[in-house]
Amino acid sequence: MTTVQRQESTAATVDSFFARFASGDLPGLLELFADRVDFTVAGSPHVPWTGTRSTKEEIREFFDIFPRVLTAPQSFTLHARLIDGQHAVVTAESAFGVLATGKAFTNTYALHLSVVDGRITRYRMYEDSYAIAEAFTA
Repeated sequence: MTTVQRQESTAATVDSFFARFASGDLPGLLELFADRVDFTVAGSPHVPWTGTRSTKEEIREFFDIFPRVLTAPQSFTLHARLIDGQHAVVTAESAFGVLATGKAFTNTYALHLSVVDGRITRYRMYEDSYAIAEAFTA
């Protein structure tokens, strides 16, 4: 695969990821992940989705958390999408409410994805877990 083809494959996978996530297509979203993934969302242990995962079942559990603890997104803005070969970095901002506390938070984050053969092999989320943890505190 040439560098241009690799970049096009990575871009297509990233675009599919966001389209499937936005539409709530969890089975389709999971199809985009490799069987084993270097998957980490660092941050406060008070944020229910932080931690390390590697299997599709663990990744399914990760995405299943959001509708159980958060409102539908109040806003979502994709600021930038940078593609370099198999790597993609996306910067974005979203706002949600926490169902248990009624508090809202704005999450400005960067997501680093690696894509090999059309499958996500690395998922690293960098977000303001302090602000999110505060919204989970009654």
